Amino acid sequence: MTTTRREFLLAAAGAAGAMAAPARYRAGITTNTRGGWESDVFLSFREAREAGYTNVESFIHYFVDFWEKPAELKSRLDEIGVRFVTVSNGAPMEVHFEDPARHEKLLADHMRLGRFIRYFGCNHMKINLGPRRPTATTAEDLKHMSEVLEKLGRQLKGEGIRLAIHAHMWNQFENRREIDYLMEHTDASHVGFVLDTGHITMAGIDPVELARTLGHRIAEFHMKDTKPEHRGGARQRLDRPDMMKDPCFFALGHGGVDFPALKKHLDSIGWQGWLTVELDSSPMRPPKESARISRSYLLNSLGIPREAF
Repeated sequence: MTTTRREFLLAAAGAAGAMAAPARYRAGITTNTRGGWESDVFLSFREAREAGYTNVESFIHYFVDFWEKPAELKSRLDEIGVRFVTVSNGAPMEVHFEDPARHEKLLADHMRLGRFIRYFGCNHMKINLGPRRPTATTAEDLKHMSEVLEKLGRQLKGEGIRLAIHAHMWNQFENRREIDYLMEHTDASHVGFVLDTGHITMAGIDPVELARTLGHRIAEFHMKDTKPEHRGGARQRLDRPDMMKDPCFFALGHGGVDFPALKKHLDSIGWQGWLTVELDSSPMRPPKESARISRSYLLNSLGIPREAF
């Protein structure tokens, strides 16, 4: 069949556009895994690099000595050959979002973190919302949390950073009631979401269904697996276990999360963002080996391209 000049030019333009389009998925790993990585962040980065990852996520408490000298930290990262997905909040920052008396310091601390990670080219900030109290999270707590998150998200947007809140078992922001409230009472353009497939499953929620509900509001996925019997959402709430003796989260492919269905949905809506492997503990093998297992699953079972890593 003869190709006309016009058809050739249209095809060439389409190919050029496809090449110019940003990669749909970017893959990384959170490296504070108990069992060998938790006490030496630079060791964790080196071993993650050896396992095939060039994008790493961590927590600010590892980097307090670099608050005022980010160039020195960037030099360390460049030497290892990794870059940040993002850096999460935590001690020594204020994280009691439910307490209005602490909001002024909370905002100052998180804006400082936002400017810090912007130096490294990060465009979103994943945060946890503080430890869960014995009284759990009340309606009044949720009101205060939504108010300060909206304010923080708006201020971070002005700095070019997207706020993304992480629902986490045993924290103030854990279950479907709390997720629904904060999503409904904040502006989607100011407050995004980090969907952790393990924590969401153990909170009794189907992560695939939640991904369908939240769609492009999700800035990042934390990719971890659970026991097969928890697929679709655990039937009862789990008290926090000893993660080294009785882990509830596993490397990808363990069977508790329907990752192929999740990937199919993300493909269908053209979602773009971070797929960040995370494993809270690795008691049965070195963290580097668990990291390799999850990377292999992303590559071979989900079809994530090598260049995403």
